[in-house]
Amino acid sequence: MPAAGSRRVPRAERERQMLDAAVATFARRGYRAASMDEIAEAAGVSKPLVYLYLNSKDELFSACIRREAESLTAAVRDAVEVGAPPEGQLWSGLLGFFEHTAAHPDGWTILYSQARTVGEPFAAEVAVLRAEIVDFVAALIAAACGSQDVLGYAHALVGAAESLAGWAVSSPSPAGSGRDLATTLMNFAWSGLSDLIPPQDRPGLS
Repeated sequence: MPAAGSRRVPRAERERQMLDAAVATFARRGYRAASMDEIAEAAGVSKPLVYLYLNSKDELFSACIRREAESLTAAVRDAVEVGAPPEGQLWSGLLGFFEHTAAHPDGWTILYSQARTVGEPFAAEVAVLRAEIVDFVAALIAAACGSQDVLGYAHALVGAAESLAGWAVSSPSPAGSGRDLATTLMNFAWSGLSDLIPPQDRPGLS
């Protein structure tokens, strides 16, 4: 029975605490080196409680991947400025991506570095996230260019964004704000993407 005056922590809040601790530990130590003891201590709970809620280290890592992937996808989609010209939507999506990865460097490390290097089944979960973002970006580029043959450009842009975010998160010196990174990639990409648009339809970037 809880001690007098103590507060029973709701399951959802307890799981969030465990996932927060796990993301930070996995990002710092790596999947293989991180221990459930470390994660439990960081979360302020017992190791048996972590196993009770999340069953195993593999399932805990998968839960971290899913949460960070869903958070990133939502950030990008929510950032897109509805009703803006296509290049404005692309810009706002990039801005949402870089602002989110800058604000959640441990989450991005889990997705970009840890899950891919550990291998299956974790790499496959990240591949699903990447495919969703590529399709989303392809739709934005297609709207801007009036062409459906843009999947290669979408892959290139997403790959560049991933690389730039990875560099920014791991750089020992400040790499600039999320807006700085989005501006860098937009300036780099738009000079090429604008060539796909008929001259009379080309918008200008301010």
